[in-house]
Amino acid sequence: MAPAPTRGSFRFDKYYLVMEELRASGEALTEHAPDPCPREWLEAVHCPTYVEQVFTAQVPREKERRIGFPVTPHIASRVAHTNGGTWLAAQLAFAHGYAANSAAGSHHALYDTGAGFCVFNDLAVCANRLIAQGDARRVLIVDLDVHQGDGTASLTATRDDIVTFSIHAEKNFPVRKARSNLDIALPDGTGDNSYLATLEARLPRLLDEFAPDIVLYQAGVDPHEHDKLGRLALTDEGLERRDRYVVEQVRTRGLPVTSALGGGYGDDPRVVAGRHARSMIAMARENARYTNDTINRYPRSRSGSRTIRTRASDNTCGFA
Repeated sequence: MAPAPTRGSFRFDKYYLVMEELRASGEALTEHAPDPCPREWLEAVHCPTYVEQVFTAQVPREKERRIGFPVTPHIASRVAHTNGGTWLAAQLAFAHGYAANSAAGSHHALYDTGAGFCVFNDLAVCANRLIAQGDARRVLIVDLDVHQGDGTASLTATRDDIVTFSIHAEKNFPVRKARSNLDIALPDGTGDNSYLATLEARLPRLLDEFAPDIVLYQAGVDPHEHDKLGRLALTDEGLERRDRYVVEQVRTRGLPVTSALGGGYGDDPRVVAGRHARSMIAMARENARYTNDTINRYPRSRSGSRTIRTRASDNTCGFA
């Protein structure tokens, strides 16, 4: 989600501003409040000792420096809820085709520490839980944040039921990249056409070959040309084309897609929040073109069979 922390880089006020932008948009959107992620779900992916440090607000100073801010009781509660938000958004996506977490996308968090403004890795936690609970057999994580999702790649490296795909700036954070299943590192200044051509050359084939049951999408807006911490050059139009293309490719295959907010940085948090809001609205609009009648790949979950039928007119987007 972010490069090495620098003073003033991370703005928590971005999150409520994103919701203000969404509420003011006039779109048919439904808000949902997530429950906190159960501790055992976090411990299934992260070191239990580190999870304990977070929940007791006793994270060592060196880990807090790596994260980029102090882990207070408020932060501990916040990250439990944002991880719950990605899980809830995935459940909503099963019902509606697409749903978004208006926070999270904490793809730098590692097994026993956070990093780069990330405390727990909601993408890895959600993917693991979806498979453990029987809601999915295979999960694809598409990470189009400007920074490589090193934590997600590391946490899922030994698994063949979770595949990670990252397109990122080659010279941006982290300096030492992890190994995703598919990594594409782009040169500084890559613009709309080259970026989208790269995405179009890889995503359809990956979807067809891996055949996931759900896609988790790290939809950072930090590839934008004016992002404070990015090195790429996508325009507003380019970001919208990117997001609509991801949803189109997933939904034409009868699959659900869940997005997490990811990175986006600038001196004016409302400008950044506007980019995030437009990103989610673009995905919701693309999703509204599809029904869920074709979704038939899901295995029987432990709670019973899953029946999903909606009309396109019902395809409003849920935001957790």
